[in-house]
Amino acid sequence: MPRKPSRRPRKQSAPRRGRVRRLFGAGGWTLAGLLLAAVAVGGVYVHQLDREIRERFEGQRWALPARVYARPLELYAGSPLTVDALETELRALNYRETKDGAGPGEFHVRGDDVRLTTRPFMFGDGPEPAHSVRVQLANGRVQSVAEQSSGRDVDLMRVEPLLIGSIYPTHGEDRILVDIDEVPRELIGALLAIEDRRFMSHRGIDPVGIARAALANLKAGRTVQGGSTLTQQLVKNFYLTRDQTLTRKLNEAVMALLLEHRYDKREILEAYLNEVFLGQTGERAIHGFGQAARFYYQRPLNELRLDQLAVLVGLARGASYYDPRRFPERATQRRDRVLKAMAETGLADRERVNRALETALDVSPVMPEGRSRFPAFLDLVRRELRADYADEDLRSDGLRIFTTMDPVVQMRLEERLVRGVDDLVQRRGEGTDLDGLQAAAVVTDPQAGEVLGVVGDRNPRYAGYNRAVEAQRQVGSVIKPFVYLAALTNPDRYTLATLLDDSSLTLQLPHGEPWTPRNFDQEHHGSVTAWEALVQSHNVATVRLAEDIGITQVISLLQTLGLQRTPAPLPSLALGAIELSPLEVAGLYQALANGGYATGTRVIREVLDQDDDVLSHYGLSLQGAVSDRSVRLLTHALHDVTREGTGRRIDARLNGQIVAGKTGTTNNFRDSWFAGFDDRHVAVVWLGMDDNRPTGLTGGVSAAPVWAEIMEGLGVQSLHLEGHPGIDYQRIDLASGLRVKGDDHACESVKMLPFWQNSSPETRAECDLGSDSGRQGWFERLFR
Repeated sequence: MPRKPSRRPRKQSAPRRGRVRRLFGAGGWTLAGLLLAAVAVGGVYVHQLDREIRERFEGQRWALPARVYARPLELYAGSPLTVDALETELRALNYRETKDGAGPGEFHVRGDDVRLTTRPFMFGDGPEPAHSVRVQLANGRVQSVAEQSSGRDVDLMRVEPLLIGSIYPTHGEDRILVDIDEVPRELIGALLAIEDRRFMSHRGIDPVGIARAALANLKAGRTVQGGSTLTQQLVKNFYLTRDQTLTRKLNEAVMALLLEHRYDKREILEAYLNEVFLGQTGERAIHGFGQAARFYYQRPLNELRLDQLAVLVGLARGASYYDPRRFPERATQRRDRVLKAMAETGLADRERVNRALETALDVSPVMPEGRSRFPAFLDLVRRELRADYADEDLRSDGLRIFTTMDPVVQMRLEERLVRGVDDLVQRRGEGTDLDGLQAAAVVTDPQAGEVLGVVGDRNPRYAGYNRAVEAQRQVGSVIKPFVYLAALTNPDRYTLATLLDDSSLTLQLPHGEPWTPRNFDQEHHGSVTAWEALVQSHNVATVRLAEDIGITQVISLLQTLGLQRTPAPLPSLALGAIELSPLEVAGLYQALANGGYATGTRVIREVLDQDDDVLSHYGLSLQGAVSDRSVRLLTHALHDVTREGTGRRIDARLNGQIVAGKTGTTNNFRDSWFAGFDDRHVAVVWLGMDDNRPTGLTGGVSAAPVWAEIMEGLGVQSLHLEGHPGIDYQRIDLASGLRVKGDDHACESVKMLPFWQNSSPETRAECDLGSDSGRQGWFERLFR
């Protein structure tokens, strides 16, 4: 108790000094004086305790963790969804498969027909009620959604989002607050029956209960029963330490009386239901029945059976001693005692109790960890939140954060990345030093600018260095498409048929040293079309192109498409001499997948407070744009990269599905990349060593197959490259970059290339036997 500040005594009048002497006596304190002093001190003591109770009980009672959720699954006719994806998400939400899917959190699958009953959920735009529906699917899409009972069509509904993680208070307490009106009556009945049968009649202390417990303990010769009321238990947990001292016991009793004097039984009981300690995992303490239901059964409190509720109530006596995972026999005995107490007091029907007694102890065998199952994604969320929220707000204010994560995409990304990297290491065989090979990957929805999945480690569960965000690595040739895009924005000068010089080149750098770029195959290819230079990833031709258009123009285009830095204007930038994270690369490639519109990447949709009011909304933002026509031409070439260029392994793996992308390999094989997209997703894969050692891997033989593995798992949606009214297709002789008109030609290599409007070459190649230009054509026709 705080000491009162000292004050100088005031001068007293003679009559008052006389009264003091008569009261205390000349030689010291009288009995009356002692009593008066005791009353005064006691009054101050009780007042201090009363103030402490009011401040804590009427203020913010608990530091509540922020809850982070995935995006909700939206069901409507026409939405892209497969039966497998729907079942995967429902199982992630701990839905149970039953015969009819009629109960909350239940589903049933029969062919392409899925019946399910959702749980109600509060979103930022209002409550989403529970739905019991029949969902019919076919050809990768929802065909219809209808109510199970009436058959009436449901235009749009949302399944509750998956909880992907929490940001806990520094003291590690975890709880989900429950309103007493939402708590099953059986749980309250069981609690009162076993812990405090006279709760509704006593005033904080129960002399009858104390006497009964003392008698029982005396007969047993040990402590077998406690005499504390629920109010005393709440005081002990809420305000006091667990020291078994006389002072603490006195404080507990006085504070229990004060608590009952100031607040009604409902408020006290609700506080107890949310405060009681019911488990521990690592540094995370489980408080309250709402969180305990999730911790032991991975289900909401209102979905638990009578026997399961009895297990939770039994834990209130000693969560560690009756831990059902560690000591199932103890937990079963305690549960049975709770059930029998309910029957004795008439709080539960005897027949229901008997059925519950015969039920096995079916606690979830998997202990939900305090750490997120998706650490890389949660790390990215926290990084974005730091711009607007203090760390203490995230740890104590009970915020609800709704993110862009697609649980099915995230889980399949993890599974396929691990499988792809393991297969790669196994294919390389013995004698290769790939034990430390690391990986990172990002998948986004380019149209919404939303990050759907993130993996920051070859072990997706590892909550450490998040390479998808933190690893700044040279990107190699994945930057080349933007050099060609900068050229294609000027169709009067550049097309995919424009000839580039791939002969030897040496440049003087600004600091005076010469730089000689070299091709991967250490050869030069003379005159090559821009299409071939990009598809086959010729370095020298790309550097010449960048020098021709101006490296500052390339930088300007990158910044228009979302690059948040200004790299040095060196010619080596054209070959990827810039360090970016996989997430940054994904942001740039989103603009290509969007037809030139840069939307940036975001991982949060909105943040709600404890009262479900929206604090922040993170919407789509357009950061810049380039010509749609140039992006379309580039996308054709990037598709060819996956068919006949450096990423050709992708076409074989995806059976001709139309995708686009680019490989990347840095000096000495330190980094391997593939960045690409289909009609729905952008995906970026990086492979390398943390210590920057060479791997001996190129992007084409390593990152590209892993990328294909991931896209196959997501379900490829082919790009639509044909049918644009502004694009013409012409056959081009790749040796000359000129037009091939007829089928009767002697050209060694002819490629159908796209051109914007009338930008295709008018001049016909000499090898075109149907042309009138050149003697070579006439001579070959003569001796044909």
